[in-house]
Amino acid sequence: MSMDSDTSSQGGDHRSFRQITRDRLLFEMLRSTRKHSKSTWKVLIMDKLTVKIMSCSCKMADITEEGVSLVEDLYKRRQPLPSLDAIYFIQPTKENIGMFLNDMSGRNPLYKNSPIQKELVAQIKKDSSVLPRIGALSEMNLEYFAIDSQGFTTDHERALEELFSENALDSHKYNACLNTMATRISTVFASMREFPRVHYRVAKTIDASVTTTLRDLVPTKLAAAVWNCLSKLKTSIPDYPQTETCELLIVDRSVDQIAPIIHEWTYDAMCHDLLCMDGNKYVHEVPSKNGSSTEKKDVLLEDHDPIWVELRHAHIADLLNCSKQELGERYPIEICKKWFKLFHSKLNSIIREQGLRDVGQLEQDLVFGDAGTKELINFLRTQLGVSRENKLRLLMIYAAINPEKFESDKGEKLMQLAGLSTDDMIAVSNMRCLCGPDTKKSSGGGFTLKFDVHKKKHGLRKERTGEESAWALSRFYPVLEDLIEKLSKGELPKDEYYCMNDPSPSFHGLPMSSSVRTSPAHQPAHSMRSRRTGGTWARPRGSDDGYSSDSVLKHSSSDFKKLGQRIFVFVIGGATRSELRAVHKLTSKLKREVILGSSSLDDPPQFITKLKMMSVDELTLDDLQI
Repeated sequence: MSMDSDTSSQGGDHRSFRQITRDRLLFEMLRSTRKHSKSTWKVLIMDKLTVKIMSCSCKMADITEEGVSLVEDLYKRRQPLPSLDAIYFIQPTKENIGMFLNDMSGRNPLYKNSPIQKELVAQIKKDSSVLPRIGALSEMNLEYFAIDSQGFTTDHERALEELFSENALDSHKYNACLNTMATRISTVFASMREFPRVHYRVAKTIDASVTTTLRDLVPTKLAAAVWNCLSKLKTSIPDYPQTETCELLIVDRSVDQIAPIIHEWTYDAMCHDLLCMDGNKYVHEVPSKNGSSTEKKDVLLEDHDPIWVELRHAHIADLLNCSKQELGERYPIEICKKWFKLFHSKLNSIIREQGLRDVGQLEQDLVFGDAGTKELINFLRTQLGVSRENKLRLLMIYAAINPEKFESDKGEKLMQLAGLSTDDMIAVSNMRCLCGPDTKKSSGGGFTLKFDVHKKKHGLRKERTGEESAWALSRFYPVLEDLIEKLSKGELPKDEYYCMNDPSPSFHGLPMSSSVRTSPAHQPAHSMRSRRTGGTWARPRGSDDGYSSDSVLKHSSSDFKKLGQRIFVFVIGGATRSELRAVHKLTSKLKREVILGSSSLDDPPQFITKLKMMSVDELTLDDLQI
């Protein structure tokens, strides 16, 4: 099912996902309070969650420009400012409403970030001293975290543990995680004024001989919960689309276990993987003003920095072997100076010290079937300088490709050869168990990692025709990239992916009688939205492998081109930077804005830590009534 441009909900809106989020916060919320207030300056009061929402999309300078002189924490002791009006941007929880009622002393108005329960509204109405002081009450329906111009998270850092481990036996924690996740996903569509076709990866119930586990049902249950939220939006938000305007695909981390582990050779991934960063903040040492010592300086690697945006998806090998003079011949001088000073030499040194080129080459060969057990054993025996952490990542990749090898003592011997600790072995085991039982024999649905059952080589990926990589270390591509392209063409396997908008599949996944409905790529653009494109100076010549620039710089002087309906994809259990890069690449390739959502954005060390917190015990429907 598709829509033409005349029926699209976008109506000429060419803003990006993150820009729409930013404008809602700054203009729809902050600027709109001017009509309710006589004071020029206001206080913005937020809770822990809304502070994070705001900081993901807006800088302090943006907030100040909209008349906010002070930002306060709802739960911290604050100085009374009776002469200033206040904007409360808070979650509608019982605790927050209680703090708000205790707080009122001439402050207004109150804003909330998600639907408020009727009993909490009644609690506010019941206090006659408070009502006259409220200038306006509004449901923002904005409860997600815009981490990128084309990416968001729902801030569920423990989703793997709460949904895929034995802790899922706690039905309250399991259901609460899914319900909150669904609510936050739905606020993305509320903000974007989009109503999606909801596709999801089905459980393994098509095979009666396979026991369905709670892990299997996670995408199905989340899709149902999102659908329920969207149904409420259709009746509660004025002018909300009543027919489908975009695509949403829901999968979980088991769809691709290699992407969170393998070394991704872009600057964005390498900086977060190898440097000691705090979120997007990198702390480095610079000479002090007196020259006698050094001092620490913070650098934020974010969309606000056009130089970072220009190079973040560039392949690291494109620059590491270049001299400063050679870089100057290819890139603007200001980029060269900053890059050499901050990252170029540091990353190059770490890569040499850790022998990452050899590690990366073996990773690629394992994934594509050019190496196997023999090559892995030889590497572990001869490369004694490789860190335990990198050996662990190699073993985890090998376990995902060859889970049957770990059903005997072969796997234990490999882990002993690598010198892994007990904790490391737990990570390998849980990596293997996420994919479900007997992936080698699966030919269709379920949690198989097999990418092509007709491969001649024993690998999880096949070389992509027409997209030869310029570097041997960048052959890898995430499964999500292939799935998004299939979704765009209307070619998702209908025995593996169902659509909530189609009445034929049941909640627990009965076989569909019709094909998965999508908006095929061969149909022209379906909306009037536009996006600046063009500029290729950061891309290797002849390359279309996704390591190109998507910079603010190159967009500034380009022509607008129409884009088709948006594609949203949500990964339960953590997305990766390679997947984030892929959605930027596919936006240009498919001429459709692709937006990646996830419970979290994980770098390899984070993902491995989360795996260690899981249990390997399988849970069945008999363990928990659903």
